[in-house]
Formats: sequence, structure tokens, C-alpha cells
Amino acid sequence: MAPILFEKAKFKARRLLQAAPQESVSAPSPLTPSPTPSRPASQPSTRPTSQPSPPTSTDSDTPPLPSLQERLWNQAYDELKASEPKLVEAYEQILSAELCRNDSPSVASRPTKNEIGMTRETRYRQMQQLVQQGLDRTQRAASIKRGIDEGLQAVQALRGIVDKAVHAAPEAAVAWVGVCFGLEILSNPVTEARDNRKGIAYVLARMEWYWNLVSLLLNENKAKQSSAGLRVQLERHIVQLYEKLLSYQMKSTCIYHRNWAVVIGRDMVKIDDWAGQLSEIQEAEAAVQRDLEQYNTEESKAQLRELTGAASAIEINLQDIHSAMQDQIQQLDKRHQDDADKQCLKDLRETDPRDDKTRIQDTKGGLLRDSYRWILDNDNFQRWRDDPQSQLLWIKGDPGKGKTMLLCGIIDELEKDPNNNLSYFFCQATEARLSNATAVLRGLVYLLVVQQPALISHVREKHDHAGKQLFEDRNAWEALSKILTAMINDSSLDGAILIVDALDECKTNRHQLLDLIVRPSRVKWIVSSRNWQDIEEKLDNTKHKVRLHLELNKDSISKAVDTYIRYKVDRLACHKKYDKETRDIVKNYLTSNADGTFLWVALVCQELAGPTVRKRHTLNTLKSLPRGLDSLYDRMIGHISDSEDAGLCREVLAIASVVYRPITLDELKILVESAKGFYRDDLEEIIRACGSFLTLREGVIYFVHQSAKDFLLNKAFDQILPSGAAHQHHAIFSRSLEALSETLERDVYELGVPGFPIDQVSPPEPDPLASIRYSCVFWVDHFHDSEPQSRMSDKNLKDAGIVHDFLQKKYLNWLESLSLLRSMSEGVMAVQKLEALVKTKEARQLTELLRDARRFILSHKRTIEIAPLQVYASALVFSPTRSLIRELFQNEEPNWITLKPRVESDWNACLQTLEGHCDSVNSVAFSADGQRLASGSIDKTVKIWDATTGACVQTLESHSDWVYSVAFSADGQRLASGSADETIKVWDAATGACLETLEGHRNSVRSMAFSADVQRLASGSDDKTIKVWDAATGACLQTLKGHSSSVNSVAFSADGQRLASGSDDKTIKVWDTTIGTCVQTLEIDRVITHLSFDTMTNSLLSTDIGLLNLDLSALLPAINSRSTDATLRNVRQSGWGISIDGIWTVKDGKGVLWLPREYRVEEFAVVGSAVAIGCRSGRVLVMKFS
Repeated sequence: MAPILFEKAKFKARRLLQAAPQESVSAPSPLTPSPTPSRPASQPSTRPTSQPSPPTSTDSDTPPLPSLQERLWNQAYDELKASEPKLVEAYEQILSAELCRNDSPSVASRPTKNEIGMTRETRYRQMQQLVQQGLDRTQRAASIKRGIDEGLQAVQALRGIVDKAVHAAPEAAVAWVGVCFGLEILSNPVTEARDNRKGIAYVLARMEWYWNLVSLLLNENKAKQSSAGLRVQLERHIVQLYEKLLSYQMKSTCIYHRNWAVVIGRDMVKIDDWAGQLSEIQEAEAAVQRDLEQYNTEESKAQLRELTGAASAIEINLQDIHSAMQDQIQQLDKRHQDDADKQCLKDLRETDPRDDKTRIQDTKGGLLRDSYRWILDNDNFQRWRDDPQSQLLWIKGDPGKGKTMLLCGIIDELEKDPNNNLSYFFCQATEARLSNATAVLRGLVYLLVVQQPALISHVREKHDHAGKQLFEDRNAWEALSKILTAMINDSSLDGAILIVDALDECKTNRHQLLDLIVRPSRVKWIVSSRNWQDIEEKLDNTKHKVRLHLELNKDSISKAVDTYIRYKVDRLACHKKYDKETRDIVKNYLTSNADGTFLWVALVCQELAGPTVRKRHTLNTLKSLPRGLDSLYDRMIGHISDSEDAGLCREVLAIASVVYRPITLDELKILVESAKGFYRDDLEEIIRACGSFLTLREGVIYFVHQSAKDFLLNKAFDQILPSGAAHQHHAIFSRSLEALSETLERDVYELGVPGFPIDQVSPPEPDPLASIRYSCVFWVDHFHDSEPQSRMSDKNLKDAGIVHDFLQKKYLNWLESLSLLRSMSEGVMAVQKLEALVKTKEARQLTELLRDARRFILSHKRTIEIAPLQVYASALVFSPTRSLIRELFQNEEPNWITLKPRVESDWNACLQTLEGHCDSVNSVAFSADGQRLASGSIDKTVKIWDATTGACVQTLESHSDWVYSVAFSADGQRLASGSADETIKVWDAATGACLETLEGHRNSVRSMAFSADVQRLASGSDDKTIKVWDAATGACLQTLKGHSSSVNSVAFSADGQRLASGSDDKTIKVWDTTIGTCVQTLEIDRVITHLSFDTMTNSLLSTDIGLLNLDLSALLPAINSRSTDATLRNVRQSGWGISIDGIWTVKDGKGVLWLPREYRVEEFAVVGSAVAIGCRSGRVLVMKFS
């Protein structure tokens, strides 16, 4: 409807302007902006030469028409300024800021001084400039917001009106500045109240009507002399109408800019009677209309009626702008959310369990419905399915009993019911990424989100702040379990069923997974496992479980195996052209010896299907295959040993048994010494020769079953690994380093551009890193697991030499490749592990090089992660001039930097700079073990960092104001944060869950400390009090009063019997925590911000100024304690810290490291020789000293 009305409005406006008399040229077209340039101010008002001049007035007091509009609008402006000076002053200061907008675009830099001229001449020039700026902004907005057709057409029409009017009568620009602001307000999707928007749309749409009142109503040639008195009255009413219009526009503009225009008083901001003000405008219009009926010609009346109709149509479209803008913003927001959802899902996905299911089924020869159909009729299964109280179905059995395929069948059947929300995961011990509890949760959450996209909100809540690291750092389990729990409790997730296959193959943190499964919840679980004791003990504790023991369902299993045998024999007979007799013999043999084991049947049939087994050999081969899996595996090993490729097969099996993840054929070729010169077909043939143990899928080598790997590493260990597993690890290490040395080179992907971002990198074809991907990431791990490191043997020294040579030549190439493989974090850990391995006198040079290499990768890790080739640019240029790595690779430095920055000559003590906060860091604290670091910031967040890798592992958000203090509990399990929002929050340091919110302080919480037994938490506040809380329940146990100013620091003694507090009142108070009294007050001539008791004694108190010997044993509790300075004698400083002025890092009170301005201390924490500094920039600096 709106577009039709607008088209009518355009037609009416065009017809009106075409029919208008020549003297009304000041009325601009609403469609086409005038090309006529504005005239210089010094020239008299003239009309374009293409237009005839209007008739000359007979009244010498009447000014020419263009200046009449100027006079009336400026008269209205001046009268408004006299009647509402504060409003006009605020409005003019906003206009002043807009005049300087191009020079000072920052809100903070906008002036508060009123720059609007006092004379009309100065003011009209400024107003003209403001109108042009407003039109330009509207045009830019229009080019961005093309989707809002009707609204933008209305805006463009008004732009035309404004543009032509200002060109025709520039002195009257004061009338149009508010219009430009009004257009900006309407175009903003988040703006003022609905009544205000409605009023703005009404006023803007009728501006042409208001403007033409002058030319159509006050033209002396149209008025009779007898109506001169009526003319004066009409002019007065028009001025009053203009005044109300300007007032409305000014108030709307002031409200719109209230967030930065501090000159606007609070009383002005609270304007809310928009409907009333609009009514006043309409009443003024009515007064003009009444005068019109008496005064003007029918022609003028008709023209104004036409303008009124056009204005109504434009008004409708202007009112639609806001809703259209909101719709567009919602669409853009949805698009942004969709992109964020996709990135979150991409980061979440470690594997797609659906693909794993397909691979497993294909590997095992396909899923046969008749082999699992029996369980659908099983009483236990039906009881689990139909009884709402039956939470868990546990399917247990020995290896090879078909548990995995049974679950595949159950999944297929359950998926047929659309009411089931199914998620599943297949644990596989042969693949590290599928054999840990975190991977299980990751897969379950991934599939739930894929099926119920709305559930991603539970993931995004944490992922938006932590990114992919959320799923990969040391706290990933805690984060994912919390996410899964939230999903389970989501009311939209009904009928959820979670399935986990092969719990026994979950090698890492299986106990955590079992605890989660047995926890009461709204979902049903199906799990399968071997008959393992630890699993039995956990699952037996579940009340509402159904146990399905495969060994106790022998008949059903046997029938299923018989069905499977018939299927496999039919395929064999077809493939090998068996006659009926051979077919029956094979079937009968398999039936008699299978013992309910699917895997045994599959392996025997695989052997019979081999290309070397002819039809005539079938019976002899069959009889050579013994009953039972272990016996069969043993037979297969013997068969391999008798083959011509025995040595090569054993080497392949040995490598497959010790690698940390399944490897590809390309990677295998690098690791097998005797495979040099082999083609891919040759390697595939070798894998087929090991077919009873290995299988190949999409170029990746897997074990056919976990039992196959178990057999090799236990019963066939001496045959496969005759020199031991450490020897095999060493062989892989040696071949890996050799391959890396041959393959790695600068710009291996030929990116060319030094700043080429990693997000845009795609591996070339062929990929030069394809064969060394595994070696690149895991060579150090194999070196670590090779020979015992208890003593440095000649062999170890030789290996150290090889490593030294590799790092001297290929270190930067290796880091580049790690970045390309998205494995820089693994590289950091590898370098640190390597440094620990060779830290001996015999390998001194390598030790020094590795120390330098560690500093290099820690300092530049983030840079290299973002742009791999920066390892040769920024990383080198900003390393110390005497860095061993920089010296070794000085020829790699960019020659396009002619003047390189001056840097330090040696590495400073800063190990890492942690970036993530977006404002100053107020507080930092180490965990007791030094492995984690917490930081609290003005940005209202708390971050927990891995102190070794520098990765942010948690971002805790819940405070509504600045975070002033953070403190770990002694056991590292909890973290407390104090804030300007007057609360203390206690967090689970592992999961990031907020456990308690403690309320009671009446001002900002500045400091906190846990007691050594973690039973109590003390807090100091700007309200001058200290509170002691029960850390478990959150109850306030004591409120200690005595300080006369803010309490900056609190600390418990080792036995928890005393509490020290430091304050802005320049005192330290010692309190007896058992009765809550002050037992000592120490007057210090400075503000104390850091306190801590010596961990070995209750009498030594560490402060900003050094150690104080409190001699607590001599103190008696006293309610009215006296101040004393006796204990300040022999004050000394010990250990590492920060100087009182925050400029130096000190050791035993002496400055040893000057801190540049950008690293000046806002807060610091010390653990041993490690010092963490929270900086004003928002950085967290971690330093360690020898």
C-alpha cells in the first residue's frame, strides 16, 4: 500500500509544481534537486536567469519573496531563542559539533563551545553548511540501506525538497537543518519513542507545505489592500507555527544526541510529551488554515491542498522507515548470527559421528538388519525403551561380540521415530582424537546442535569469548559437560537419547564420562563396553538401569551370528564360485566355531576371500584357521611371518602400534625405512597383507578392531617389537627428522606475500606437507618416548647432535609449517618438552639454543599463527639482536626493511604478553601451582590463562562493573573476584561456573583472600570494612570495622588464626579471626596495597615495603588496641616483586629490571621467581627470573 501512496504523492507534487505560477519558484520540486549553485553571500538575492522575475510589489516595505522566507524563519528562530534559551543553546552546541565533524569525527573530541554565529549572516552560512553535511550523510545512508525501498524514496524526495529550497533561499537554511537531523533520526533503527518518531515523520512530510505558506499566502499581489490587517495576523500565526516546528525539531535532536551532549540538562532529556507537542503544532496549523479560508485565493488554497495530499503520502512512508530499518537490522543480525553459528559449529566439530558410523559399517562389510533385529524384541531393550524411569541401557560383552554393529542397528531403528532426538559417538582406542572423554562430549554436542540448531545458543554463550580454544584447552571437559547439561535441561529438547559405543576404548578420563552418564537427567542413555571392572563399578551404582549381557543372550547372539554367516558365505560363494558342497562345508565350519563372535567370522571370511586363496584351497585354508580370536590372530601373525614381505609387514604393524594417531599412506611411506621407492599401490598391497589387523579407508590406516592392537602389544609383542617399543619410537623420530630436513623450506606453500593470513591459506595440490604432517607435529614425542633419559649415553649425544643440526638449519621452516598445519600450540609444548629432555652438561650448546628457541616461539607464537611467513619478518626483526635464533637466521630477515627497529640485545624477563582484555587490568593472581593465572579488568571480566602456553582458558562474565580483585584458593579449585558492583563471586576455576554471589559490602570490593584450608574467604572494601565469609555456604561470618578508609589488601596467616588488612588510611591491622577483634595496628607512612603471610610462619608479613616481623605470639587480643611502630624495626624485603613506585622489578628490594611505560604496573602477582603484571593497556605480562 505504501509504495502506491507514494507514487500518487510524486504525481501530485510534480503536477502542482508544473502548474504553479512563475513567482513561486522558491517552492522546490520534491523529486529533483536543483542544480543551481548557491550564490555568494555578498551578492543580492537573484533568481536564475532562466526564470522571469516576479512582479514588483507596490508596497515598499515588503521585501522580495526569497528574503521574506528568510525573515520569517529567522524571526521564529530568534523568538524561540528568547523564549527557550537553554534548548537553543544545547541545540547550537550540537550543531557546533557537527560543523567540526569532518575535522574531529570522534565523539570524545566534539566541542562543547557554541560556535553558531550571533549575526544572521554568519548563522545562515553555518546553517547552509550543516544542511549540506546532513544531505551528504543521508545520501551515504541511502547507499548502504538500499533494501528499504519505500522509506528511502520518501527520504530521497525530501532531500530534493531541501536541496532546492536551500539553493533558492540560502538565508533561510535555518528551517532545514532540523529536517536533516530528523531524517537521520528516522533512519536510525534504535532511536526514540514511537510518539516522537511519529511526530518527526509528520513534521518532515509537511515541511514543503510550511515552506510554501510564505509564497502562496503572503504574496502582496494576491492580497487585497483591504485585507492588510488579516495579512499581519496570518504572518504572525505562521511565525508561531514555525517557532513550534523549530522547537520540536530541536528537542528531538537534543534527545537523539543526549548520550554525548553533556550540555543537555536532565530536565531536557526527560521530555516525553511528544503527543502534546505535536498537538500544539497541529493547532498552530489550524489557526493558519482558518486565516487561509478568509484571506487567500482559491488557486492558492487548491495548491496547498495538493501539497497536503502529497505530504500525507510521504508521511506514511517516513513512518515506515523505522520498522523497515529494524527489519533490515534484524536480517543483518541474523546473517551475522548465522555466520557466527557456522564458525562455532566448525570449531566444535572434531569428528562427525555420522561419518564414523558409515566408516565403521563399511569397514565391517555393511550393516545386516537380521544380525541385530533380535534386540528390538528383547525384553530388556523394550523395558528401557518403554519405561520412563529406565534411564540407562548398558550393553556389555566380550570383544568381537558385535556390540558396535548392534548399536549401529539400534541407531537406525531409533532414527525412524521423528520424536527421538538422537546423538551418538563411537569411541576408538586406535585413534587418539576418538579415545578421550572430551571428544565424546564434543561429538554428542555437535550432533545435537546439527539436529536442533537452536541449541547452539548454549555453545555460543561460551564460544563467543573463548573461540575454538574452548573445546581444546585443559578445561574443555568442564566447559563441554556444562554445555551438554544445559542442552539436556533445555525444554525444547524432548525425547533425547545419547548413545556411546565402546566405553572401554575411552582411554582418557573415562571415569569423568561414567560419572556424567550415571548422573540423573532428562535423557536416556545407551552405552556398550567390554566386561571391565572399573566400568562395572561405576554403572552398577545406577538405580534406573537396564543391563543387557550378551553372554547371557547366547541363543539370540548365536542366531544373529548364524544369519551373519549365511550372508557372508553367500557373498563368498558368489565371488569364489563355490559349488553347493563347498558352500555347505564353509557354512557349517563357521557355525560350529564362531562361538557367537562376529569378528571371528568376519576375519575368517576375509582370509578366504583373499586373492591368493583359490577355490581348491578353500577347505585346507578353512581348517588352518583356529577357533577363538586370539588363536586366529596368532595364526595370522604366523602367516605374515611366512610371507615374502614378512619384514615389511612387521615394520608396518610395529609403526601402527606406536603412533599417536592413525596415519595416512603418504605418512607411512616416510616412516617405513624399507618403503623408499614404493608406489602407493605397493603400500596398499602391504596393508592388505596385514588385513587381519589393519584396514585402509580413504587413505588412512586403521586397526580392524581394538582387540587386534591389544593382541600385537601383548601376545605378539616380541614378534612385532623385538627390540622394544622405545626402539620403534626412536626409529620414527630419526626418520621423521630426516624427512623434515629434506622437505621443509621457506614459503613451502608459495604464498608469496609476507602477511598472507592463515584464514585464507588452502593447501596446494599436491600438498608438499602431506607426507610429513605427522612427523612435523609428533617427532619430539617419539624422541621423548625413545631411550630412557636417566643418563646421557653416546646414542643420546648423537641424537642431540642431530636435533641441534636440525634446529640450526630448519627451525623457522618448522615453525612456518606448524602454523600452516594449525599446530603452533603443539609446537610450543614440543619445544618445552625438548628443552627438558636435553638439559644436561653434555648438550650445553643445544640447551642454550633450545632456551632461545623457547623464548622465540613464546614471544612470537600469536604473530606466526596469524600469518605463517611472519616468522621470517616480524618474529626476527623484533627479537633481541643477540638472540641465537636471530643470529642463525639473519640472512632470512627481510631486505625490504631498510631501517630496522631498535630492540634489546638480549631476551628480557618477559616470557609472554597475554592479550585479551579490552581495558586496564586491575588485578592478577597465580594459582598455587603456578600453572594458571587469573586477571580482573575494568572491562568487567575475569580471565584465566594457562601460564605455560599463554592461552586464555576461561573468560568469566557476570559482574556488572569493574573487577578490582581476584584470588585463587590454595587447592586451585576455586577463584574469587571482587567488583565495583559491590559483590564477590566465587567461581569453579575448572568449569568457569559461578558457584556463589556474596552480597553485603556497601561499596567496591578491593581485595580478597582465601584461608589456607579454603574454608573461609576474607574481603576488603571501599566501605572501610573487612568481611569474613564461609567459602562453602556464602554466609557472612564476621564484619571487621576499624579502618578509616578503603581496605586495599587482606591476608590470612598460615594457621588461619590471624587476618591482616592494609588500608588507604596508611595502617596495617591484624585481627584475631576467632573473635573478630583487632589485636594490632601498625602505622605505616604509605598506603599498603599488597599483604601476604609467610607460608612457614605466622609472624612474617610480606608488604609493599618489605617483610614485617609481627611477633604474633607476644600479642594478646585486645578490643582497644594501641598503635605501635615497634614491629617496624629491621624491615627487610625478600624475593621478587615490584617497587613501590611500580617502575622496577625488584629482587630482595633492589631494582633489577626497569619497566617501560607501556608495561607500568596496575596490579601484580608473584609465585616463586615468576611475576605477573596487569598493565593499564589491558595486557597481562608474565616474567620469570633465574
